Amino acid sequence: MPVDPPDDAALDAVNQQYRLGLSGSDLESFAPMVTGLLASWDVVEELYAASVPTMAERTWTRPEAADNPYNAWYVKTSITGSGEGPLAGKTVAVKDNTAVAGVPMMNGSATIEGYTPLRDATIVSRVLAAGGTIVGKSACEDLCFSGGSHTSRTGAVRNPWDETRSAGGSSSGSAALVAAGIVDVATGGDQGGSIRIPSAYSGTVGHKPTWGLVPYTGAFPIEATIDHVGPITRTVADSALVLSVIAGPDGLDPRQPRDLVPVDYPAAITRGAEGLRIGVVAEGFAQANAEQGVNDAVRAAVDTLVGAGLSAEEVSIPWHLHGAKIWDVIAVEGPTAQMVDGNGYGMSWKGLYDPEVVEHYGSRWRADGSQFPETVKLVLLTGRYAMNRYQGKHYAMAQNLAIELRRAYDEALSRYDVLVMPTVPLQATLLPKPDAPREEVIPRALEMIANTCVTDVTGHPACSVPAGLVNGLPTGMMIIGNQHDDATVLRVAHTFEQAVGGFPTPTVSTP
Repeated sequence: MPVDPPDDAALDAVNQQYRLGLSGSDLESFAPMVTGLLASWDVVEELYAASVPTMAERTWTRPEAADNPYNAWYVKTSITGSGEGPLAGKTVAVKDNTAVAGVPMMNGSATIEGYTPLRDATIVSRVLAAGGTIVGKSACEDLCFSGGSHTSRTGAVRNPWDETRSAGGSSSGSAALVAAGIVDVATGGDQGGSIRIPSAYSGTVGHKPTWGLVPYTGAFPIEATIDHVGPITRTVADSALVLSVIAGPDGLDPRQPRDLVPVDYPAAITRGAEGLRIGVVAEGFAQANAEQGVNDAVRAAVDTLVGAGLSAEEVSIPWHLHGAKIWDVIAVEGPTAQMVDGNGYGMSWKGLYDPEVVEHYGSRWRADGSQFPETVKLVLLTGRYAMNRYQGKHYAMAQNLAIELRRAYDEALSRYDVLVMPTVPLQATLLPKPDAPREEVIPRALEMIANTCVTDVTGHPACSVPAGLVNGLPTGMMIIGNQHDDATVLRVAHTFEQAVGGFPTPTVSTP
């Protein structure tokens, strides 16, 4: 479809926006040059149309409430690729921020509802090639901007341990489905803790890989410097297995190092972790909303690792307590510019874009910005104000400070093989009621991220494993390692799992 040439009013609107100071006669002079240049847009559209894939024919259904335990599904399907490989026989739920061709993707949001991807995300292609069967898209939080499980437009996802409580977010449906045993494994996304938070709340294993280890291609972006995808599973062995399938360069994601070499993670965890050194990060236990029961459970889990042959000592990383503030600036100004103004993808990076979702989402949110969740409204009010007033200098400062934060972690990890702290300072909280005011909705979406968000900024791998039950609810221990040493993180996690004889599961009744 040819690009519409601008009329006089459209050109003058641009003139006013950039304060170019052009007169009416100036604009009249520019008009034919602008129209002539826009002919290249037509050529690009024609060339793209010749190469774009056709819509895949895959069947799917939106489950009725009776067939949707914990409200954890967005849609259900059954897609098997090769049928052979390391994931053969395993059922997989894909977080609904990640594209499965021919199956609707909502990303929990009215601003994306109605969109169906043309391409499989890289991790989806890899799961299918490895023999996995994708049985549905798991519900996620609205634009994935919540660590709670109460913001999705399809309704709150309920925790299988206590359905009055949050399952954690934003990969809420993935964690609930795995915890309840409805699927074998699931995928999640993590920009502030969204793999690890629901794992801590719901009692699953959630591994946030090193930034760039797993291609983000085909997952809906929030901010390129903090975007991660990874596995949510019942066991560490399954996390290692899924990571071995989805990790490695795809040539389409510029987040990935060119010299990235994947590791055999299932083989790595069999080596055991005896003799490894643990740094117990004091600041991770010192968050303002820390619950004593959570801290005690994690310290007891460290004692279990010591009993299994590792050594542990307290370490202080003062920068850890600055990490959430640095994340605030990056995760507010960055998504304002990229996720919203840039319609998800933004510009100026060499990777595979999704032009169809860019147009669909960009048109929908601009038609009715009231459809944004309360969390994103807060982001936009804060982020656009700050950028209008200070021209993005604080984002630049925060990214420079992220280097210092990463160095602080690297220094500690030069003395220890892994670092340990509570995944989240508290246990699963009660779900807000559907008519709860924003003064409750927003804090409940962000109250738990102070420990997890830091490693999204630094890019270090971090795995949450169940540390034990407190008051009948799961707690999470987070194990952090050197960048691209996910294998050691998983070795320690697996050693703990073996030492406690496996992780507890909720008593649930599922169809």
